[in-house]
Amino acid sequence: MVSFLKQNQAVLLLQGRYAGRKAVILKNFDKGTRDRPYGHCLVAGIAKYPSKVIRKDSAKKTAKKSRVKAFTKLVNHQHVMPTRYNLDVDLKEVATVDSLQTRDNKVAAAKEVKARLEERFKSGKNRWFFTKFRF
Repeated sequence: MVSFLKQNQAVLLLQGRYAGRKAVILKNFDKGTRDRPYGHCLVAGIAKYPSKVIRKDSAKKTAKKSRVKAFTKLVNHQHVMPTRYNLDVDLKEVATVDSLQTRDNKVAAAKEVKARLEERFKSGKNRWFFTKFRF
């Protein structure tokens, strides 16, 4: 079977703590691994979306509203819905499967993902990815 879940593809999470959140696939495991013998993928996504910025906001308030909160997670293929969008952000070196093993590494990876996503948001590209999904 041909895999349609590719690297850098934007997906919606359907189950769990981050259900309804947008994420991007960092690495795909179609055949599974020894620990997880089913198809799954490593994703990095937005736990808290940036707020709406208006013109009269001060620079300090604009900076605060532009913050995002990120997460990294291994997710079953059954629990993601692929979209037609791609996000060209180089996150695969930042978050790896090994970085999810210990709490310190996981927090460090989430901070780096947060920095890269905020930079992407401030550049104005991929606007759809940074808006809250209404359903």
